[in-house]
Amino acid sequence: MQYHFYAMLSRMKNIYRWGLMRNTKSENLSEHSLEVAVIAHALCVIRNRRFGGNIDANAVATAALFHDTSEIITGDMPTPIKYYNGEIKSAYKQIEAVACEQLLNLLPDDLRADYEPLYNPQPEIKRIIKAADKISALIKCTEEINMGNREFLAAAKSTRKAVEDMNLPEADAFLAEFMESFSLTLDEQKG
Repeated sequence: MQYHFYAMLSRMKNIYRWGLMRNTKSENLSEHSLEVAVIAHALCVIRNRRFGGNIDANAVATAALFHDTSEIITGDMPTPIKYYNGEIKSAYKQIEAVACEQLLNLLPDDLRADYEPLYNPQPEIKRIIKAADKISALIKCTEEINMGNREFLAAAKSTRKAVEDMNLPEADAFLAEFMESFSLTLDEQKG
């Protein structure tokens, strides 16, 4: 019997983000998910080293890789629409849950239990992934602004505020210590 889970995941590269915005460089779901995983891992390391945390950074990074896979089925819903009001937000969460279940159903039974926790992480892991997701969005905004695309100015401001409002010390540390580098040229980053 053939199972389609991994083939479906490979379609992440066909899902493009920021559909309502004019982009100087398109970003697909695969690129975004990798960046979110790297940032989520970093947030866990910062928390563990500096703020007394005890979170498995590798497990969080793995869950982050899967955080948006439902969009293979649903497509990327623009944030202003997704969070327009409570009813739409709730309905979209239900749609995402159904999409995740559809993806899990594409696995053989003996593998499913290994993937279910990636689709339903613990609340604190979800919170870290959410912060990483927002930071990734802020990086995208920064890159677009650096290319002269003013379309992302308001999104950058509101996204940075959203990260700050999460009150996660590790996210604040990431913003303070690493975010400015995304505005530098390659030569400037080399030091």
